[in-house]
Amino acid sequence: MLILTNKFERVTYGVIIGNRDVFPDNLAKEGRLETIEVLNELGYDYVILNEEDSKFGVVETYQDAKKCADLFKNNKDKIFGILVILPNFGDEKGIANTIKLSDLNVPVLVYASADEIDKMDRKHRRDAFCGKISVTSVLYQHGIPFTLTKYHTCPIKSDAFKEDLKRFEKICRIVKKLRGARLGQIGTRPNAFETVRYSEKILEFNGISIEPIDLSEILGDIDQLKTDDPQVIEKIEFIKNYTSTKVIPEDSLIKLAKLAVVIKNWIIENDLDGFAFQCWPSIQDNFGIVPCAVMSMFSEGLVPAACEVDISGLIGMLILQIASGSPSAILDWNNNYGDNPNKMVLFHCSNLPKSFFQDTKMTIHPIISDQKGGDVSFGAIQGRIKTKPCTLLRIETDDLFGEIKAILAEGSYTKDPLDTFGGYGVVNIPNLPELLKKLCLGGFAHHVAATLNQVGDIVEEALTKYLGYNFEFHNKEI
Repeated sequence: MLILTNKFERVTYGVIIGNRDVFPDNLAKEGRLETIEVLNELGYDYVILNEEDSKFGVVETYQDAKKCADLFKNNKDKIFGILVILPNFGDEKGIANTIKLSDLNVPVLVYASADEIDKMDRKHRRDAFCGKISVTSVLYQHGIPFTLTKYHTCPIKSDAFKEDLKRFEKICRIVKKLRGARLGQIGTRPNAFETVRYSEKILEFNGISIEPIDLSEILGDIDQLKTDDPQVIEKIEFIKNYTSTKVIPEDSLIKLAKLAVVIKNWIIENDLDGFAFQCWPSIQDNFGIVPCAVMSMFSEGLVPAACEVDISGLIGMLILQIASGSPSAILDWNNNYGDNPNKMVLFHCSNLPKSFFQDTKMTIHPIISDQKGGDVSFGAIQGRIKTKPCTLLRIETDDLFGEIKAILAEGSYTKDPLDTFGGYGVVNIPNLPELLKKLCLGGFAHHVAATLNQVGDIVEEALTKYLGYNFEFHNKEI
């Protein structure tokens, strides 16, 4: 990793164990202990009532709800999301009151325990199947958004519920990060690229802050760095170990290393989650390299870096990175693939993270070198993208409607033959012609963020239910 920061801080859940007096409360007691066991196993922290705070440490009455809500309030800075656990039918009022009184604007997962066919007597019958519908009905009435588990009911210790918790974790991480993200902008967009314009005010209204810096300040800081600075020496070795640099002159490697050091220090100083860069033409004219390799290394290190000062694209990268737990990239919707309507070429020239490629090498920039010359365009990362499933996400700020909007599609990179340059791959997207129409008619840019994972359902849940973005899942499976 190029940068080591707390990108994945430990998750804490606020836990509500529901109970109802006419149902077996021993099930609620057992359910609480089993929930704690599962959370410990998965490495989650939790905030939950003690057994001394209420009967068995569960929530049933209004007094229980107030105690639990106060506990959540006292820990609001660290709670990512709330788990509603129903070992029996549960009291819907107690659960809704806890969430309302806590005043935590975080995602909520509603879980219900499964009954067993041979345990349907008065002592063991749960009725959580029915109670879950009652609880969600009341949450709906209160305007409290919530997430459901994959199955309506399942055992607390089941693999199914553990997977629900892992999925919910990613939803919570996206919501928490997007409500307080800090993104860097280095330089101004290339003059011709009006397509990547964005509204800083709309982003700020939605919790996303932008920290700009002029490219000249970055270059000025580079001028102050000596070649024998330990940071520079370390970074040169890092670059050489990152990918093949056989054709790169030593002075270009030094420039790339100095750029990486200055950006790293700026990111740490400003506590940034990622950055967008003015990657042409000024840096070639005034510094003599392309920054693609440096940006690739940051993205690989889970600090996403978008080219051409595409802040909206950077947001998409950040979302997909959190949803997948792996590096993300930014690409162009670039070429048709013959006459196949559902296949296309996704391409950039390129700053893709190393893990995207089947194999990589650092070269002169295949496009900029034609205009500026090879001696000022060393530093591009080229290779073919791995044949894996993918999720593609484009975020925009829409000034006409004062909103953040997004469109997402899932597809798969293929093995179809292609002889070209840059970072590239052939991708198959069901009903691609309709997607392309939506991009054009919706005013979306020609860039798209990508991850080599299918995480559309996670992104949809976070962006629509909790962040309120205008979101469309192009090819969602029913």
